[in-house]
Amino acid sequence: MKQQKIRYPKLRFKGFSGEWGQRKFKNLYKKVVEKNDLSFGTERIISVANMYYKPNDSKSDEKYMETYNVFRVGDIAFEGHKSKNFSYGRFVENTIGDGIISHVFDVFRPISEYDLSYWKYFIHYEGIMGQKLRMSTTKATMMNNLVSKDFLKQSVLVPNLDEQKKIGIFLKQLDTLITLHQRKLDNLKKLKKSYLQKLFPKNGEKVPKLRFPGFTDAWEQRKLGEEFKKVNERNDGSLGREDWISVSKMYFQDPEKVQSNNIDTRTYVMRKGDIAFEGHHNKNFKFGRFVANDIGTGVVSELFPIYRHKNVYDNSYWKNAIQIERIMAPIFAKSITTSGNSSNKLNSKHFLRQKIYIPNVKEQQQIGTFFQQLDNLITFQQHKLDKLKELKKAYLQKMFC
Repeated sequence: MKQQKIRYPKLRFKGFSGEWGQRKFKNLYKKVVEKNDLSFGTERIISVANMYYKPNDSKSDEKYMETYNVFRVGDIAFEGHKSKNFSYGRFVENTIGDGIISHVFDVFRPISEYDLSYWKYFIHYEGIMGQKLRMSTTKATMMNNLVSKDFLKQSVLVPNLDEQKKIGIFLKQLDTLITLHQRKLDNLKKLKKSYLQKLFPKNGEKVPKLRFPGFTDAWEQRKLGEEFKKVNERNDGSLGREDWISVSKMYFQDPEKVQSNNIDTRTYVMRKGDIAFEGHHNKNFKFGRFVANDIGTGVVSELFPIYRHKNVYDNSYWKNAIQIERIMAPIFAKSITTSGNSSNKLNSKHFLRQKIYIPNVKEQQQIGTFFQQLDNLITFQQHKLDKLKELKKAYLQKMFC
């Protein structure tokens, strides 16, 4: 006997018990092509991808402005770029106000009673909409194209308006909480960036702008070769796959995901306090970067040059110092040889000849402790944010059907 499909979600608010109604999108939305009659200027151009007003700085002429589609509150627009989260593109609802969007976006307008917040989340939920879009899109080179008539034929389960409002309010409150914690995290990261600028000297200066009480001496200029030595410590077999370190993220990788068959001979030992050069460059690190080991002894690919301290040091201090681009970029500029489009190689001899200003060990420890405490706060806040996002994901799965 064929099992009847459940027509209500796993989790509901008190007072709601009936089945959700099955509705075709053609009974919920209609496709609209409302062109801009110049009632909207460039200041009302909406970014569909991020849902905010993104004024066009270029002075578009009237003829071009008339090509824009009007996008009103409650309308949904199809954005066809696929990603790891959206296999066939996605719908985005306008929750910010009337405006205009590029003519390349298909716009659909609600034709029945609806709750704005509920549909913001439902229409964007890949768990349900992914399957609907798979049945109503065609693949193109860069993105997916929506076949409107096929989309409007698709059916979904819809609660009554009162339940829509209840779900919408709950998810909006959860999003507000997520936004609050994201803002706290962003502010902590900005605070750290500010302290990195103030607690380390500017280029050419011997003392930082901000110091802890009791420290007045100028920082000492030393060659990096006086502080570090290059090491090529091979694994003697005592370290295995469970000790494999991801240099870019500095954590021990899952042993089952380690691909190397040469764990004994083609790896370097990286001990706590060692620094490794990671040559991939990006907008934040023009030449690549150094990463300090603060997790414990492990092994890394022989592609990463390893340097070890020769003197007493504070690991947390150096972990931050070697990540400051304004300090390291001039050093790298004199010791890097490019290799390919995405990675640089470090000339160890040239690198160890470069000079850097260093405080005494006690001041290193003071600075290091401060940044360790700040990093702990950032990690804690990131953990809280991740938990909230996982909670939202779980609620979406349980509150929609």
